[in-house]
Amino acid sequence: MSNANSALLLKLAPSIYGPTILFTLGEYAVLPLIPVIAVQMGASLGLSGFIASAVVVGQLAGNLPASWVVSRAGERIAMLIAAAVALVATIGIALAPTPALLGLAVFVVGFAAATFGLARHSFMTTRVPVAFRARALSLIGGSHRLGRFAGPFLAAALVALTGNPGATIWAFMGCLVLAALLVGLAPDPERLVPLAASGGTESGGAGPSGAATGGSATGGTGIPNTAIPNPDQRPGGILAAIRAGHAPLLRVGGCAAILSGLRSVKDVFLPLWGLSIGMDAPGIALVVGISGTIDFALFYTSGQVMDRFGRLWAALPATAAMALSFLVLSLTHDVPGAVGWLIACAVVIGIGNGLSSGIVLTLGADLAPMNNPAPFLAAWRTLVDFGGAAAPLAVSAISVASLPIASAATGVLAILGVAGFARWVPRYIPRARGMRR
Repeated sequence: MSNANSALLLKLAPSIYGPTILFTLGEYAVLPLIPVIAVQMGASLGLSGFIASAVVVGQLAGNLPASWVVSRAGERIAMLIAAAVALVATIGIALAPTPALLGLAVFVVGFAAATFGLARHSFMTTRVPVAFRARALSLIGGSHRLGRFAGPFLAAALVALTGNPGATIWAFMGCLVLAALLVGLAPDPERLVPLAASGGTESGGAGPSGAATGGSATGGTGIPNTAIPNPDQRPGGILAAIRAGHAPLLRVGGCAAILSGLRSVKDVFLPLWGLSIGMDAPGIALVVGISGTIDFALFYTSGQVMDRFGRLWAALPATAAMALSFLVLSLTHDVPGAVGWLIACAVVIGIGNGLSSGIVLTLGADLAPMNNPAPFLAAWRTLVDFGGAAAPLAVSAISVASLPIASAATGVLAILGVAGFARWVPRYIPRARGMRR
């Protein structure tokens, strides 16, 4: 990355990465304790789990409306609106008199998080130079990982100090206020980096079918806008974006949804596997912690790989690592060294997942039209989030019959993702458009 590019990212860091870290930190300080708060209100264990999952449902439901807000209000205003809505919802969590209202408030938090995430994704798509787009988006992925990693520790510290799970709610409120202040008072990225500044060095490139495209078809980035044939025409909204970009959305987006699903599955599956082979809680936590630490440590390496060698070199290793790990686990449940095999597979999963940090964001940015990316990105994020939500449910259902069979099924799903990435990424995102120049 050039000195100028490094200086640009450093200048924008407070208003790009700071709010993302704060929002995610506060959110993941609260979410692990939502079931506890629900049980204290009289909810059953089943109902408390349903209430906690409302945030995922809210995020799925919020992606499409978020595109309307971002397209009309701009990224910065959309983030401020999302922070305000999340703050109101968090107050609702603190004051909810019944489990039903608690679930509604958690749903609204997920709804606001969708707008917050889409606004940042849209900004990075239109304004970050393609030469270091993947590294910039990998830092977004790393910011999420940092918040998710540190949030539960913040919650544990607060509960230990106060003895009250509700203390995490006030911490989330504080994080939201600080995030809004950073967005509102830090240098405005939308003014510092106008659309024209994202231009690349190419005057054209190969579109999805290999046809050459002129400079006007690149949206100023040197990347042909595969999602919309004529990017000079403002799309009519999400349906228009889906109609125009349905091929890359369904093919590359479907593979990204598989990867998202695998990431969600491993968060649920590794603890379940540890329990099934007789590990105690500290041992399971250590295994998950090792995997998560490796994952977090490699997030920026992913961006380096994508910008220098192409997107495929991040997508394939991550998906292949998960395929190998889940297939190996399915064969080692009852062997004498089952714990060792679990540790080894968790490490491989951590390495693969760490090397894919930001890949889903980057692929979506590569495919979105530069003139108005929000509708396409909303559809992209909805598809990916659906994969992240549906895959763990399907694997959990299979696990009722047999955990090794569920592991094997997950490995087969990962193989499908590997094949899809290998087939479709080179077609829609050629290597020349996904590497440093």
